Amino acid sequence: MTYYPTDAVDVILLDIEGTTTPVSYVLETLFPFAKAQAGAFLKAHGGESAVQEDLALLRQEYQSEPDQNGSVPAWTGQSATAAVPYIHYLIERDRKSTGLKSLQGKIWAKGYTAAQLQSQIFADVKPAFKRWTQIGKRLYIFSSGSVQAQRQLFGSTEVGDLTPYLSGYFDTRTGAKKEADSYRQIAAQVGLVPERILFISDVAAELQAAQSAGMLTLFSSRPGNHSADAAGFKAVTSFESV
Repeated sequence: MTYYPTDAVDVILLDIEGTTTPVSYVLETLFPFAKAQAGAFLKAHGGESAVQEDLALLRQEYQSEPDQNGSVPAWTGQSATAAVPYIHYLIERDRKSTGLKSLQGKIWAKGYTAAQLQSQIFADVKPAFKRWTQIGKRLYIFSSGSVQAQRQLFGSTEVGDLTPYLSGYFDTRTGAKKEADSYRQIAAQVGLVPERILFISDVAAELQAAQSAGMLTLFSSRPGNHSADAAGFKAVTSFESV
């Protein structure tokens, strides 16, 4: 089944978790790795300026937490490792925090470089990337994970380096994934009107935001996803039909 005419789309914008990559890889491999390595990473790299920037963002978020005397762990002391309990707290809740995602990306980068991590993707992803680019479509990623983490994930997959197929990456520094303005900004940055962009995600609220901005949309229905409810959006189980 073809959901949109080939000539109606110039850019395909993709979510990662539940769209190109199994949810289980993120929840059962990436998150536990970042949690386990956070302390050692901060002990070794906490003084670096880029890591200090992440910690400053996390400190701001911590200070705005509504309940610092309840379930939120205390952040005491000025050392980089003092942030570890709060980092664990955010990871356990899958908080879409820019500071956390940026720090996680740095931790994962070390893991990929050391061959401790290798990304899982669905079997239809690489053939689709190849087919789409061969017919002139540009491919972009929009994920809550940092741009660095996105590059590492697609650069170290079980089927090789997929980054040559990708034209660019967007993360929460562009905006929240459930806000329409984020998609307008992406359209502006890729130089197109939103109506020429197809966004594929497994989260209906993200599709609603993209649709409100004018983008075409498809719901990704993959094994193990959080929800199978397409909420009225056209749904695909494989990129073979896109």
